Amino acid sequence: MTILDERWLLPVGVEEVLPPQAGQLERSRRRVLDLFSAWGYELVIPPFIEHLEALLTGTGRDLERQTFTLVDQMSGRLIGVRADMTPQVARIDARHIAPRTPARLCYLGTVLRTRTDALASSRSPVQVGAELYGHGGIESDCEVMCLMLEMLACLGIPQVHIDIGHVGIFRALSSAAGFSETQERQLLDCMQRKAGDELDERLADLDDRQLASWLRGLIDLNGGEEVLAIANATLGGAGAGVGRALEELERLVSCLRARSAQAPVHFDLAELRGYHYHTGITFAAFVPHQGHEIARGGRYDEIGRVFGAARPATGFSADLKTLLTLAEGEEMAPDQAVVMAPWDDDPQLHQRVASLRAQGRRVIQELPGAAMAPEIPGRMRLVRRDSGWQLEASNGEDAGQ
Repeated sequence: MTILDERWLLPVGVEEVLPPQAGQLERSRRRVLDLFSAWGYELVIPPFIEHLEALLTGTGRDLERQTFTLVDQMSGRLIGVRADMTPQVARIDARHIAPRTPARLCYLGTVLRTRTDALASSRSPVQVGAELYGHGGIESDCEVMCLMLEMLACLGIPQVHIDIGHVGIFRALSSAAGFSETQERQLLDCMQRKAGDELDERLADLDDRQLASWLRGLIDLNGGEEVLAIANATLGGAGAGVGRALEELERLVSCLRARSAQAPVHFDLAELRGYHYHTGITFAAFVPHQGHEIARGGRYDEIGRVFGAARPATGFSADLKTLLTLAEGEEMAPDQAVVMAPWDDDPQLHQRVASLRAQGRRVIQELPGAAMAPEIPGRMRLVRRDSGWQLEASNGEDAGQ
């Protein structure tokens, strides 16, 4: 490959978005933001770079590995390119929003990551999300889940189902066992892989066999709503923290039913995604034939503490690029709406073109000496007639006004 050829190469995991996909992406962006606005969520636009310590607040090691860093030539401080907008929105809430009232904020923009993750196959995903700050009740968890489902529906994504967990159950049991950070990390890994035999080995030295039984049983507590009844029976006596978490999950189910949420719900009490980040209920959206979640979220209370406002918080995020690859029924290239017009100095033509564009039509004027655009069935033309400039179909029939 020559040097000239290499100039066209993009970094691995970074891509261009070309027509007509770019148009589809923009139409979907407007649709999603209009939906968020209808629910009372206000748009914020965080900066693309920030001081590194602010950008990584409360997110743990995972986001640190995902963040590109560089030295600010003006201050000499380390800055990072945002890999996730959620911490930025938490800072905005903490510093600029009234602390005594709930705040509904949303965002949509490109982030940059050092590597791909389960939510996006690109290193430059278009992250979209919504966050609700200042309310610690299950009602706000329910609201953001319903909003996520409606967003997926408005994008034409079928057969969505929701996977729900609660990090508070494992956290309460782990605390009661007095595990070290290393032991807890090893158990988390076993839980995520549903590695029962390995989990038994890790728990063999735990003196409290009842506690070991409860921890081991978590990997089997997954399925439909019946799992909650089984969990209440098998985890009885496991402590107030476990009981509170199970009660929250039951209340969430009732809240979702009352709002006619149509997506099937699956519970997994050993699902601990974002364990060191989330503080309560977690959830993710899945569709058939897609190996990873397409949207995810959960509760992450007090993320804004370092910014001076330790508020309850819950929200979700997704990659809009990924979502559009799963959408059904989206018109990729609206050629039927295109009107071709000749290049002419006639003021009446200019007025007609301006009028059609004001109506939302796409009007393309053919430049002198340029190749003619190929005819496409349904495409229309402006043609000069005795009565003025008329809109006609490609077969010459009058297309109306």
